[in-house]
Amino acid sequence: MPAGGRSGYTAQGTTMRPALLVPALLLPAAFAADLFRDDFSRLPPRVFSEPVKQLTNAIQEYHYLPHRGAPLDPWENAICHDDVWAGGDEDGQAYVEQHSVNTLRRLMNPLLVTGDPEWSDYALEVRVRPLSLSEMAGIAFRYRTNRHYYLFGLAGGSRAVLRLRLPFEKKYRVADWKDLGAAEFLYDTRRYYTLRVENDGPKIRAFVDGKLLIEATDAEILKGKVGVTSNIPARFTGVRVSVTPAVEKDIRSRIAARQAGLARLRAANPQPKLWKKLSTPRFGAGRNVRFGDLDGDRRPDMLIAQNVRKASRNSFDHISCLTAVNLDGRVLWQIGRPDPYNDVLANDTPFQIHDLDGDGASEVVLVKDFKIQVLDGKTGRVKQWAWMPEAPKDNQERPYEMEAGDSIYLADFAGRRAPRDMVIKDRYRTFWVFDANLKLLWSSQCNTGHFPYTLDTDGDGREEMAIGYSLYSPAGRRLWTLDAELEDHSDGIVLGNFSGDPQAPIRAYMFASDEGFLMADLTGKVLLRQRVGHTQSPSVARFRPDLPGLQLMTINFWRNPGIVTLLDHEGRILEQAEPIHSGSPLLPVNWRGDGQEFAMLSASVKEGGMIDGRLRRVVVFPDDGHPDLAFNVLNLTGDERDEIVVWDSQQVWIYTQDRPFTGARIYAPLRNPDYNESNYRVNVSLPVWKDLR
Repeated sequence: MPAGGRSGYTAQGTTMRPALLVPALLLPAAFAADLFRDDFSRLPPRVFSEPVKQLTNAIQEYHYLPHRGAPLDPWENAICHDDVWAGGDEDGQAYVEQHSVNTLRRLMNPLLVTGDPEWSDYALEVRVRPLSLSEMAGIAFRYRTNRHYYLFGLAGGSRAVLRLRLPFEKKYRVADWKDLGAAEFLYDTRRYYTLRVENDGPKIRAFVDGKLLIEATDAEILKGKVGVTSNIPARFTGVRVSVTPAVEKDIRSRIAARQAGLARLRAANPQPKLWKKLSTPRFGAGRNVRFGDLDGDRRPDMLIAQNVRKASRNSFDHISCLTAVNLDGRVLWQIGRPDPYNDVLANDTPFQIHDLDGDGASEVVLVKDFKIQVLDGKTGRVKQWAWMPEAPKDNQERPYEMEAGDSIYLADFAGRRAPRDMVIKDRYRTFWVFDANLKLLWSSQCNTGHFPYTLDTDGDGREEMAIGYSLYSPAGRRLWTLDAELEDHSDGIVLGNFSGDPQAPIRAYMFASDEGFLMADLTGKVLLRQRVGHTQSPSVARFRPDLPGLQLMTINFWRNPGIVTLLDHEGRILEQAEPIHSGSPLLPVNWRGDGQEFAMLSASVKEGGMIDGRLRRVVVFPDDGHPDLAFNVLNLTGDERDEIVVWDSQQVWIYTQDRPFTGARIYAPLRNPDYNESNYRVNVSLPVWKDLR
């Protein structure tokens, strides 16, 4: 549906049934123009989504899926991992049903949303039939994000309530709501009730079956999308969004101005141009790929891992097949048997490409079959191996005597000026440190989170390691920990001075799942906390060249997916929006070479592209049939700007810029090394310039 279109979904062929619409006596003449109408008859009469290949729903943290079973256009499941919506028919009339009891209602509500952020001063009507009296069923309006919207609903069998969901929590895993009004209203589960809200600037009027029950004034959000929501099974139909003709004209004007502004921004940026593509028949995978020079020709190759989920959820994946392929599509070697079923995953797997012995040629370091293995990069032949350690006896889950491994990080704890030490961790309690000869040096236990980060914080040439909520010395002494203060695991941690002032102190930045975002000093003292939701997939880059230092960008996932927050180096929130309804790796992209970096959402034509530091979608991909399941960002053509590698299990496409770089110097940021790739690492892009003349 074109945003703000007059006929809404009706214009796209949905058969509207007049019996489903609100009776004419409930529609004031002033709201004569329809922004949107729908009765859900286009959606299939079945459950719309289900778990993918026995995976936890974390698959959408860093893979893009257009839907999880059935296209919902023009509706969007704002909580993408929540498989709770279904279609159906009752007495010949279509409906959508939220068919579950929401056990997480203290933190989130299931939501189907539609519309445009510029919608304002509208009347929203929906017919609702609660199928339980124990909790809320209603409508969402002035929707900004899935943590920031108004709700009008029926609750407890006896009340109508009007509330505002606030974007930041005061307590761990407890949503913050502002109550705007309530009224006694007895209802049952045998019939539909017509809920209606009228918005006039900050004024809100809420009706049930034409009776005004609540009036309130609140200016927190004055415009936004619409939706349906419930915490218990409930059915919805007969959606109508109407405005006055003058408001419709104003909305159209604002949307047109926004689109014109975006068109100008996009035209000023290089356009994605196809550079190469190759096939990966049977051995392809999702975001389980490493890049590095395997064959010694000084060009990056791809190492693709398939995996089998075993034992329990996504904690004990086993690498089943490794395929080395160059960017011309030639298979260099393969170990294991490929199987297309083993393509996607919802976690990390333990393998990296690195010159472990310092001889100038790459090895592959991995954990497979309970062994730490070092393979020759050119042939895949095993050069050396050692057994993994015994799994701790007191692990909550312990299907195997030996550890299976979760991820590998390469570090320099000995001061060799080269990463020759390996950190191998489980999920999420224990880690072990090995040298290049696979000798165990030390180990420890903490709330490890997903992936560590190392930095020489004291200038002695040896790296300290931040892991989870703890900091370790190069010799394995725990310098401090916040484990006792925080409940959820860390999705990402990074150390650095991102202020732009070389004399400023190094900070620890923690993207702490449902604990939100935290910033601490190098003694472990928490300096700031932002409860913005389930933060993860963080990036640090020059997203806003007009501001000092670097900025930190993070995207939420569990219970509030798709909300992107941009913070400055002091942890202050600069921007927040919901440009997508799933997760994303949010990789920094040096697309222009002029010092302005973008963040990549996905390669989706509809929902993906690159966003700038104001969270505007400033680069979009052509509708040319390219894959959009996964992506990575690398400098492949040699001009310091990044290429975008996009792929699925069958094919790989690589995009570059459609125009050459012009200028006397080019931005050439220093990034995390490719030998520490992970689906969970904090992606850091440090400013570096290169003179061209």
